[in-house]
Amino acid sequence: MEEPRLASLSLTHVHYNPADRVSYICAWLALVPQGLCIVYATLIWSTREVEIMLMFAGQMSCEAVNFVLKRYIKEERPLAMHGKGYGMPSSHAQFVTFFSLTLSLFLLFRHTPHPTETHTPFSLPQRALLSIAALAGAGAVACSRIYLNYHTPKQVLAGVAAGAVYAVFWFWVTSCLRRSGWVEWALETRLARLARVRDLVVQEDLVDSGWVRWEERRRRRKRAVDATRKAR
Repeated sequence: MEEPRLASLSLTHVHYNPADRVSYICAWLALVPQGLCIVYATLIWSTREVEIMLMFAGQMSCEAVNFVLKRYIKEERPLAMHGKGYGMPSSHAQFVTFFSLTLSLFLLFRHTPHPTETHTPFSLPQRALLSIAALAGAGAVACSRIYLNYHTPKQVLAGVAAGAVYAVFWFWVTSCLRRSGWVEWALETRLARLARVRDLVVQEDLVDSGWVRWEERRRRRKRAVDATRKAR
């Protein structure tokens, strides 16, 4: 019997010019959305923060909007990439724009961490710089799509616009959910309690999460060691 033809898993099958160093960097930038999905999954599993879950839900619904828009507009990619799906709007540009703008809105308007005895959280200017860095990173990913000829400038700009509009819309939706008490209600459900979902990151720096408990445990261990040495 004839052997079946093997297929290539296209999830990370990025085309680039191996003789062009910039093209090589752009190929790595094309993997940023996949990397961010891993970051989302890791943070959701390790922190159980409802704010991160809400952001991920917005990210996935933004992807659904891109899926619908592409199949409604049906605009082809540049000639070099014809046959690789529709190109309007750029899903990469929309993905990273939503992520970076949503993160910026959170850091600047919702995140109000309080200093503790052991940690001083980022100040507002520092959070602003972090937001600028996130937006610059999104810009690099968006530009890489043009450089690799996966999208036209118009398709990338459309993706940026769609991602920005949806980010503002989703931030408004989650703000309404918080003000109306729906988030607090969801946190009190049996499922959320079993999963240990919490809502601390709005007022607590993730770097400081659990640090006080760790320091207290370390001091108790040190006191126990010192007491053992004195007893000898």
